[in-house]
Amino acid sequence: MAELGFVHLGFGPDDYVEYTEAWEEQRRVHAARFADEIEDTCLLLEHEPVYTAGRRTADSERPLDGTPVVDVDRGGKITWHGPGQLVGYPIMKLPRPVDVVAHVRRLEEALIRTAAEFGLETTRVEGRSGVWVLGDPVEQRPKIGGLSLDFDPRLHDEEFDARLNGPEYAPSNAGQRREDRKLAAIGIRVAKGVTMHGFSFNVNPDNTWFDRIVPCGIRDAGVTSLSYELGREVAMAEVLPVAEKHLKDVLENADLRPREIETVPGA
Repeated sequence: MAELGFVHLGFGPDDYVEYTEAWEEQRRVHAARFADEIEDTCLLLEHEPVYTAGRRTADSERPLDGTPVVDVDRGGKITWHGPGQLVGYPIMKLPRPVDVVAHVRRLEEALIRTAAEFGLETTRVEGRSGVWVLGDPVEQRPKIGGLSLDFDPRLHDEEFDARLNGPEYAPSNAGQRREDRKLAAIGIRVAKGVTMHGFSFNVNPDNTWFDRIVPCGIRDAGVTSLSYELGREVAMAEVLPVAEKHLKDVLENADLRPREIETVPGA
């Protein structure tokens, strides 16, 4: 596969990148990659605080207070981007028919390896994209509000809204509840055989930003960060070269193949 280049759009308080500016840059790079004017390129950055909503986002998952949300053309649902979060937009040409799932799995693998280099074991969760820290078995988790988790209203009450029920059910406190929690989210789009959007990896953000939404539309799990899981403050500068190394290794050495199309005999 062709060499993958990296472009740093902005990191740190003086250089956080406004979301729509990065989105416009994505479109520009996407057009250049489609025309073969450049090689595969991964944009890396930290955003100013912003909520973005993928095409499948439901109204019931958005902020209740009218906080602005940028609706985007990627897959997935609503999430937050902001300081302390490494965001990557790999813009790559894939063989057609495009295997979107395989591309997502490669991004997950690179981020799983990144976390592992810091001593944090992460994994995939069936049916849920991204990179996860698994919680304890349900019977070993602390009880919420003194109630057995068998009566967790998030699972049994369709009208229950964690955004209205304080810190006990907040996504940012999933680690205290010993639940599954997402370290990195992935949402992509493929247009003309070239990928857009990508991943967000929580290094040391203020995860309470996620408490105002239903992150990725998932009500029975939460979010976490590398700093929280390791019990120390991890700097973006520590993570950036490690993430680049594993993205480069996984994406450059991938055995890219078109998605197999099933044919029906006699059809």
